[in-house]
Amino acid sequence: MRRTPTRLLSTWLLSAAAATSALTIAAPASADSVTDGFLTALDQAGVTAPSTVDKVALGQSVCPMLSEPGQNAADVAAKVADTAGMSLGPATLFTGVAISMFCPAAVAGIGDGKVFGLEPAGLLDVSRGLAGF
Repeated sequence: MRRTPTRLLSTWLLSAAAATSALTIAAPASADSVTDGFLTALDQAGVTAPSTVDKVALGQSVCPMLSEPGQNAADVAAKVADTAGMSLGPATLFTGVAISMFCPAAVAGIGDGKVFGLEPAGLLDVSRGLAGF
């Protein structure tokens, strides 16, 4: 199977989300602890943004961006890069950390074979056979 840049980015984002999800499990469920965990995870990952950027607000904007029709993690990372004035590498890591901290439904859906609440394309529905056939 050939790895495309979008597939590599998706794999990387899922890995980043899984790696940082331990912070949310260990922390109490209050909003402040999630915010603190997000900022701590960014700091530990070495992700920096200009001081004029509200990292929490930008992180919280990732989930709504992902829910827009036609958006994917690569598109959102590019928007984060543009908004924060950072290169795509750190913006991609920022996006992965934001997904793991602020988008619990998306992270939980990965275990069900869904990414960001969407069914994968070309799903096999065992009760009806291949979709579209």
